[in-house]
Amino acid sequence: MPRTLTLMAVHAHPDDECLGTGGVLARYADEGVRTVLVTCTNGEMGDGPRGAKPGDPGHDPDAVAATRLAELRTSCDTLGVHHLELLGYRDSGMEGWPQNADPGSFWTTHLTDAAARLAALMERYRPQVVVTYDANGMYGHPDHVQAHRATTAAVQASGVPAKLYHTAVPRSAVSGFADLLRSRGVDLPQAIGDDGDFGTPDELVTTVVDCRAVADRKFASLAAHASQSDNIFFLDLGPELFAQLMGEEAFVRAHDRTGHPVPEDDLFAGLR
Repeated sequence: MPRTLTLMAVHAHPDDECLGTGGVLARYADEGVRTVLVTCTNGEMGDGPRGAKPGDPGHDPDAVAATRLAELRTSCDTLGVHHLELLGYRDSGMEGWPQNADPGSFWTTHLTDAAARLAALMERYRPQVVVTYDANGMYGHPDHVQAHRATTAAVQASGVPAKLYHTAVPRSAVSGFADLLRSRGVDLPQAIGDDGDFGTPDELVTTVVDCRAVADRKFASLAAHASQSDNIFFLDLGPELFAQLMGEEAFVRAHDRTGHPVPEDDLFAGLR
């Protein structure tokens, strides 16, 4: 029997699946690859109604989680994700928030517990390719860092995946992103800035996947998470400019058993 190619993406919160991996989830699903999304937390520390933050009047963590999980399911339908797995840990909030230390938060969860659960999912789905964050969680978010640690440990413990990738934003792409936005009169997000430190050094990027053919679905998946104000900037770009800026997804290959040379343009290079 022909083997089933499987991609597993491990993310921290509902909506994290969109920007860095929405394109590969949709593209590979269209190509017949089985896609599995693992979401580690329920997103309780996200925005409540009218942008209410944790601790503000009107912010009910349980209600926020229910809204975000419903949005996540819509996003998965849009991207064609075959299997959604929810680990159900409590959202730890941003770095330095008091919720980092809450009992049951993902950040306080013992690494062996989370890694064992992820390893069990890898054993069940047998993904050849797994994608998650780098050691800094892209920007230091505790839940992203914990997702990286747990995924790395699960890959090592299970021995299942042939490849492990970290999501990346090449610094050259950040520069081009900034220049294009300025030319359109769009204010830059504060996270990008002008110091040149945001993003991944280009020489570390091993893999860039063309996802322009599914950029409309990537945009729609982000739009599904309408409750979260952080997404508004990208949605305000509109589908055309969004596709121009976000039509490729970049990765750093962190583990490989195929021996396929880099650079690559396919996460499954050496596996087909």
